[in-house]
Amino acid sequence: MSTLTWTPDLSVGVDFMDHDHEEFLALVNACVAASDADLPALFDRLYDHTVAHFAREEALMEQTGFFAIDCHKGEHGRVLAEMRRFRAHVDKGNIAFARAYVGDQVPQWFILHRNTMDSATAAFAARQVA
Repeated sequence: MSTLTWTPDLSVGVDFMDHDHEEFLALVNACVAASDADLPALFDRLYDHTVAHFAREEALMEQTGFFAIDCHKGEHGRVLAEMRRFRAHVDKGNIAFARAYVGDQVPQWFILHRNTMDSATAAFAARQVA
């Protein structure tokens, strides 16, 4: 299982996005470390945070007229659907499967998404307000 710790190197330069990313990583790490009994509630917190986190990013994209909004929003939709599928595994008692997803796939996805879509969104937004 991988864990990622928030560092200033992960900043995209938009305060609310950086705060959301820091909280996201903390929730991912909490899910990985959670007992089997605590994981379902923590997974729900991660999912709820991710819904709100993505909504804030999408509002910024709408506000600034981000050129790749459809692509970025599509990726958000894909990840939320994936999280719902893994939550269904939790409901069936397959805690280890969901823990592996959160500990292995989510950190890898986060770094790629942060380095591509989120960085592009943040840079575009910064140019719009400059």
